[in-house]
Amino acid sequence: QVQLVESGGGSVQPGESLTLSCNSSIDISQIYYMAWFRQTSGEERKLVASIRSNGKIVYGDSVKGRFTITKDNGKNTLSLQMNNLKPEDTAVYYCTADGHNWGQGTQVTVST
Repeated sequence: QVQLVESGGGSVQPGESLTLSCNSSIDISQIYYMAWFRQTSGEERKLVASIRSNGKIVYGDSVKGRFTITKDNGKNTLSLQMNNLKPEDTAVYYCTADGHNWGQGTQVTVST
């Protein structure tokens, strides 16, 4: 079973940036699908961005042009660069491997 540990969350003001990291216990080059989801209280988890081993990347409509997902196979790390953050980006962010294994989540809060 894959263990995933997210880090990098925090509290920022609108317009600022954060980078989330997700460290995997196994070689992520062997994982076909990895993604970032986010969840707010009372809502279902929603896709933020995903990346496949063939290089295909998908972004949620609300983050296109502001967020960038990357993989560092050498460090077994999935990252999410988040720029121009907005209050509506406030959520708990989770990484997943193949949609079956999930991290514990990291809180991102964007407010004045």
